[in-house]
Amino acid sequence: MAGPDGLRAGTPDRPAAGPTRIAFGSAAAPPAPAEPDRSGHDTGPDLGPADTVDLGEVRRSAGVDEVLDALDRELVGLAPVKQRLRELAALLVVDRVRARFGATTDRPTLHMCFTGNPGTGKTTVAQRMAGLLHGLGYLRHGHVVTATRDDLVGQYVGHTAPKTKEIVQKALGGVLFVDEAYYLHRPGNERDYGGEAIEILLQAMEDHREDVAVILAGYADRMDTFFTANPGMQSRIAHHVDFPDFTVTELAEIGQRMVDGLGLTLSAEASVALHDYLELRVEQPWFAGARSVRNALDRARMRQALRLASVTGRVGMPELCTLTAADLRASRVFAGGLAR
Repeated sequence: MAGPDGLRAGTPDRPAAGPTRIAFGSAAAPPAPAEPDRSGHDTGPDLGPADTVDLGEVRRSAGVDEVLDALDRELVGLAPVKQRLRELAALLVVDRVRARFGATTDRPTLHMCFTGNPGTGKTTVAQRMAGLLHGLGYLRHGHVVTATRDDLVGQYVGHTAPKTKEIVQKALGGVLFVDEAYYLHRPGNERDYGGEAIEILLQAMEDHREDVAVILAGYADRMDTFFTANPGMQSRIAHHVDFPDFTVTELAEIGQRMVDGLGLTLSAEASVALHDYLELRVEQPWFAGARSVRNALDRARMRQALRLASVTGRVGMPELCTLTAADLRASRVFAGGLAR
């Protein structure tokens, strides 16, 4: 018997039999090509066989070029990721124009999997994807809802479905980014409710494929294991994007951009020290790409502040805004220790 919230009823000791079905809220059917689409954008008038279209103008008016150019400006490296997104954007643009010509086209599956180590830009790219899909009219809002196992899986019978339902409802019209998705699956633990969350996500990915894009993210090997254990999830993922690790040179450039964004400056010697630091740090455990770079700079700023606080006399703007080599080389990493 279903309750008022659309959930199948069960008892505190025993979940209801059968697959969980859950209501996520209604989603309107896609409009005709000549009318405003789900994002509120006008897809343009119907076209006849003799008409022509400037695809470049379609890209620009939908903000596609702006999103892709922003990725080039903001993200260092990641050439294969950027190329894959350009290919996907081109497909979506062409599909939208085909629809205006009256061609029968199936709505492309927008669910994706991002694989790579921490700090390689997966969350940033997910945010940009949301903007791109919104600009092209595939998503109504283009917002991103980030979730982990703790946000989706409950601790007792009847707790998981409402939690997962709430997250999905928040994501409708945008992107649901599930980080470290493999933690949803814990085989051999009969008291674990991750399987229920997976089933609800599968239903949402199918029933609301026109109103939400689900992006699963995590380490490549663990995601492979996750998909092997959950073939239904694998079949719903159309696009797999691998995020390569940054090189030391790329990490140093990321660090320089972070420093610039803080209104600070690296001295020439400090730039060399940052590169030397990163060459050592990437070989250590728990290295997390750009996140570790930011942590290293935060610690260098604390050392700079302590150094300046001990100065006798007056200091000016150059001293306040410059990180020196000593601020970086004081890290225990240079002595063979771990960065903490």
